[in-house]
Amino acid sequence: MATLPTNATWRLGRCGAAVFADPSDLEGFFGGGSLQLTVTASGEFNARLKWLCLRHLHVLHGYEELPRIAYVSLPPSRVFVSFPTGKSPLIWDGIELQPGDIVLHSRGERMHQRIAAQSRWGLISVSASRLASCSKSTIGRKLTWPAAGRVLVRRPIATGRLLRLHHKAARLAESKDELLARSEFAQNLEQELLHALVDCLAVDEPGRSEGKKMRHSSVMDRFEEVLSSHAGNQLTMAEICGAIGVPERTLRVCCTEFLGMSPTRFILLRRLNMVRSALKRADPASASVSQIARSYQFSELGRFAGIYRTVFGEVPSATLKH
Repeated sequence: MATLPTNATWRLGRCGAAVFADPSDLEGFFGGGSLQLTVTASGEFNARLKWLCLRHLHVLHGYEELPRIAYVSLPPSRVFVSFPTGKSPLIWDGIELQPGDIVLHSRGERMHQRIAAQSRWGLISVSASRLASCSKSTIGRKLTWPAAGRVLVRRPIATGRLLRLHHKAARLAESKDELLARSEFAQNLEQELLHALVDCLAVDEPGRSEGKKMRHSSVMDRFEEVLSSHAGNQLTMAEICGAIGVPERTLRVCCTEFLGMSPTRFILLRRLNMVRSALKRADPASASVSQIARSYQFSELGRFAGIYRTVFGEVPSATLKH
């Protein structure tokens, strides 16, 4: 899950659908380094997105088949809510979201989101100024945004309305319904979505958000920063923890909570994903598995090939040939 591409100019009612057979293609769709995917199980990657961009409000619906971990950076200029739309749970920063849960994200939030099976999810974003003016006219006050993302207190009627409208918007986007070309229809749909969103957000009592989660989120953000800034080096766990400024035990607890695995396992899977992406992009006539593997700090090629096959279900040479 992430924002729609920020480097595009969206027209009123612009919509579409796309299928992605490779994680790097899906990352590229969002652009600007706002999404990083780590596939955690073997199988053919298959993701499908449907999007609708109205004047002030964007709707996104995603479907994915493989378990994965996503690290997402949301732009601070917009307000985002996300939610599962299928039966499979969506795990946001260690919190398992069930059908009917809606997350209100903080401005500019960075987060980990993971799925363990086939998953469907939804996202709605709106400009902060438009939502403020809509809430002022609808409920008589401007909504404020949490310092950290939180799961909204359930309001079944309001939530049900928002999810139905989200489903309607995604269906219209996929079919490129001619109604979307009509300015009046697009404006009315956007207004309905905005009012439904305000109804869901107009909750005075806090949802599930604690100081502990904020501290762990900070640790995980620093962990991602260290991995990104040392992508060409294989750091020891002691070096990583020293750069983050936390004991190894703390990092292990945070990674288990947010990623569902140890930091060493996550680092290995991330490097393997990078190799797989490089193998898929490479020309088999001029590139070699050993050359690409060594560029990602895999020096024991026999051991690397065995681990690669265990994770992805095929030997690295097969990935290169295909």
